[in-house]
Amino acid sequence: MNANEDVLTSFGGPQDGNNGEMNSEAVSRSSSASTTPSSTKSLFEPSEESSLHNGSSSYYSGGRVAVPAAEANGFSFRKLWAFTGPGFLMSIAYLDPGNIESDLQSGVVARYSLLWVLLGATLLGLAMQRLAIKIGVVTGLHLAELCYRKYRTIPRLLLWLMVEVAIIGSDMQEVIGTAIAIYLLSSKRIPLYVGVLITVFDTLSFLFLDKYKLRRLELFFGFLITTMAVSFGYQYIISDIPQLEVIKGMFIPWSSDYRPGTLLQAVGIIGAVIMPHNLYLHSALVKSRVINRSQTNEVKDANRYYFIEASLALLVSFIINVFVVSVFAQDLYGKTNQNVIDTCANTPFAGDINSAFVANNVTAEINIYKAGLVLGCFYGGASMYVWAIGILAAGQSSTMTGTYAGQFAMEGFLNLQWVRWKRVLFTRTVAVIPAFYVAFFSRLEDLTKMNDILNAVMALQLPFAAIPTVAFTCCSALMLEFVNGAVEKIISIALSFTVIGVNLYFIIANLEHVELTALMIFGVVVFGVFYITFNAYLILHMMVYMGNKTLAGNRFVQRFVLVERWDDNTFVTNVPSANEQS
Repeated sequence: MNANEDVLTSFGGPQDGNNGEMNSEAVSRSSSASTTPSSTKSLFEPSEESSLHNGSSSYYSGGRVAVPAAEANGFSFRKLWAFTGPGFLMSIAYLDPGNIESDLQSGVVARYSLLWVLLGATLLGLAMQRLAIKIGVVTGLHLAELCYRKYRTIPRLLLWLMVEVAIIGSDMQEVIGTAIAIYLLSSKRIPLYVGVLITVFDTLSFLFLDKYKLRRLELFFGFLITTMAVSFGYQYIISDIPQLEVIKGMFIPWSSDYRPGTLLQAVGIIGAVIMPHNLYLHSALVKSRVINRSQTNEVKDANRYYFIEASLALLVSFIINVFVVSVFAQDLYGKTNQNVIDTCANTPFAGDINSAFVANNVTAEINIYKAGLVLGCFYGGASMYVWAIGILAAGQSSTMTGTYAGQFAMEGFLNLQWVRWKRVLFTRTVAVIPAFYVAFFSRLEDLTKMNDILNAVMALQLPFAAIPTVAFTCCSALMLEFVNGAVEKIISIALSFTVIGVNLYFIIANLEHVELTALMIFGVVVFGVFYITFNAYLILHMMVYMGNKTLAGNRFVQRFVLVERWDDNTFVTNVPSANEQS
C-alpha cells in the first residue's frame, strides 16, 4: 500500500503543540488559507480530493466567506455575523415537517407538559452539534470524510448506507409535508404526487443559488425560517395561549396532564428532534468560512463563534416549536375525534373534517393536513393558508438541507468527485422516489402512522452518527489541544447513550403495537443481531480513539477494526490516497 503515513500523537502522551509549522504542499493545493498544520504530532493532511479543496463541491461553489480579524475587545458582532449561516441551516432539521407533526401531537396528548422534554432535547442536540462543529473546524474535514479515512471499507460502506437511510426517511417527511402544504394552498386542486414533483424541481432550482454567492443562499434560508416564525407565531397569538402554563411546561417536568401514551410521545419528540444526518451536515457546513488552521487563535475563535451562532439558531427553532405545541395544546387537548367533527359541523370545512376524522371518542388523531383543516375550522380559512405557508417553508428548506447532507455523505464516504449536476440529481432521485411512491399510493389519513414509522427508522440510525462524532472529538491525535476534556468525554458519551437508549425504547414500544408474523419476527431478530454487532464494532473503535492503549495494541483490533496500526506505543495512521484505501 502506497498510502501516506503520518505518525500521530501517542495516546495519553504529551503534545508539543507545534501548530505553527505549515505544510507547503497543503498550502500550494489550497485555494484559501484554510490549511491544516503538518508535523509529526499534528493532524493528518486533508487529501487533495477532499471537498475542502474541491472547487466544484456542493455548497462552497459560490466561494468561502472571509472572516474579519479579531478585535481587541475579545468579541465582535461583525465577526459573529461573518460566522452566521451554517448554524441556521443546521437548525432547519429541528423545524422540518416531521418535527412539526411531532410537536402538534404532543400538544394534543399532553398539553404543555412535554415542553420540558422539547427543551431538553434541543439542549442535548446543541451539545452534539458542538462536537460536529469541532470536527469540521479543527480537522478541516467533515465527519463523512473522517469516516472515509478512519474506518475500514465494509464498516465505512455500512455507515454510508445507514446515513442514506436516515436521509431518505427524513426526506420523505419533508417532501410529503411540502406536498401537503401545496395541496392545502391550491384548495386540493394539486394532488400529493404532483406536489412531490413540484418540490423536486423547485428544490433543484433553489440549490443552485450557492453557485452565485454563498451568503445569498444563507439569506434565503433565513427568509424561510422567518416565514415559519411569522406563520406559526401568528397562530400562537390568535389562539390566546396562557403564558404561565407554557413557562411551567418548559421547566416543571411533572404534571397532572399526563395521560396514557404521554411517555411514548415524549420519546418520540427526542427521536424527531435529533437527526443523525444533521451531524454530518453541520460538520461540513462550518468549512464554508476561511480559517487558517495553523493559527490556534483562529481555530478557537471559529469554535467559539460557531457555537454562539448554533445556540442562537436552536433558540429560534425552539421558540417556533413551542408555538406549534402550544397552539394545539390550547385548541385540541382533551378533545376527541367526535368533538372536532361536532365543533366544525356548521363551518365550510365540515365536509373535509368528516372525511379526515373518524367519528369516535378516541383522542383526536392529528397530522399536518388535519391540523390545517382544524385551524381553518376554528379561526377561518385565512388561518389554514397561513399554516400551509409555514409548512411549505419548513418542507422546502429541509428538503434543500437534506440534499446537501446527501451530497456531503456521498462525497465523504465514497470519495466520489462527480460533476455538480450529477451529484444533485443522484441524491435527489434516491431520496424522492420513495416519497413519490408513498404520496401516490397512500391516503392522507395514513400519513400520521407513516410519520411515526419514519421517526423510528431515523432513531435507529442515530448511533451511526453519534458514536463516530464522539470517537473523533475524543481523540487527542486528531483534535490536539481541542480534544474533549474528561468532563466533556463523560457528558458526550452519556448524552449519546441516553439518546440511543431512549430511541430504542421508542422503537420497541412501537413494535409492541404491531402484530408480527413468523417471517417478520425472523427479520427483526436478524436485523437485531446485525444492529447490535455493528454498534459493538463502533463502540470498540471509539474506545481505541478515546485512548485505550490495551485495545489499540490488541491483534484482533489492529487487524479487523483499525485502519491505523500500533507500533512501539505509537499510533500510526494510514491516510488513503485518491485510489487506495486500507
